[in-house]
Amino acid sequence: MLETRLTKLLGCRYPIVQTAMGWVADPRLVAGSCNAGAFGFLAGATIPANEMERDIVRVKELTDKPFGVNFHMYQPNAAQIVDLVIEHGVRAVSYSRSPGPELIRKLKDAGVVCIPTVGLPKHAVKAVELGADAVTVQGGEGGGHTGAVPTTLLIPQVVDAVSNRVPVVAAGGFKDGRGLLAALCWGADGIAMGTRFLMTEESPVPRTTLQRYIDCNSPGDIIVSKAMDGLPQRMIMNELLAELEKASTPRKLLIALRNGLAFRKHTGATVFSLLKSAIAMGKDDEMTPAQAIMSANAPMIIQKAMVEGDPAHGVLPSGQVAGVIDALLSCEDLVQSIVAEAEQRLTLLSLRVTENIQE
Repeated sequence: MLETRLTKLLGCRYPIVQTAMGWVADPRLVAGSCNAGAFGFLAGATIPANEMERDIVRVKELTDKPFGVNFHMYQPNAAQIVDLVIEHGVRAVSYSRSPGPELIRKLKDAGVVCIPTVGLPKHAVKAVELGADAVTVQGGEGGGHTGAVPTTLLIPQVVDAVSNRVPVVAAGGFKDGRGLLAALCWGADGIAMGTRFLMTEESPVPRTTLQRYIDCNSPGDIIVSKAMDGLPQRMIMNELLAELEKASTPRKLLIALRNGLAFRKHTGATVFSLLKSAIAMGKDDEMTPAQAIMSANAPMIIQKAMVEGDPAHGVLPSGQVAGVIDALLSCEDLVQSIVAEAEQRLTLLSLRVTENIQE
């Protein structure tokens, strides 16, 4: 009942995608998602270049199902990741900022499915023109970098713009079968979830940090702020975010430079390559130089919470949906509950429509 163009394209059982959250979407979470029937993306943007192949191989050890790799095409080791994806037969890649036409062509020539994430209809159209095989569209409810248009308005717009050419994956605010069925009714071919998979038993996020997500009892507590990197990003309000909101621009830039150097050390990138990436981001994403520099904040501050388990001194990217989730499920239980509810709701809807017609 839930087979769509997306399941056929990706080779997964259900039209459910686990997104590639930095520091979170590790081999265990990806394999857990895939083994449950969803399609998981490995987070390649925060993995050091010399560990990328190790993690791809580890996913293949944990599952025989197809999976994907996410990365930014402006990151210093992007070409190396593309080579690894092709070499290891990875089914798909996802990307967002600064799509590289040459890398996209190389991936498509090798039969790799390309699924960029976009936030506006015009970006979806451009992505398809550059060769996207499907597009993931995130509404304003989604976590991390996000836009201002709600999912309920954005998805139908993008469906009207590109669904006659490629499948559309809806993201932003999804957690259950009702949401999946709603997305299908809007014309999408599936849903993508980040926060909901972050809040699973397979998630590598330390329990001290996960508790902050569980304790968030209202979607209204998950705000959109530009304080971290100059771009709108949805996060749970905490001690560090409150401090950044009050910080002056020079102080934010100083913090960003420090974090950029720390990220360089973590990834092994050179100062020149990081500057080159920042220039590319500014050119292709219409970012100011200050925003490009401040973007260095994100990886290391997020790591503080997601890896080190210090939620007070790191930021907590989150979709608003965290405010209505109060339990950690296994990937298997989560996916099966979504599928069961979607099929049940679809059956009830069909019966209701039939009864109305008979009356």
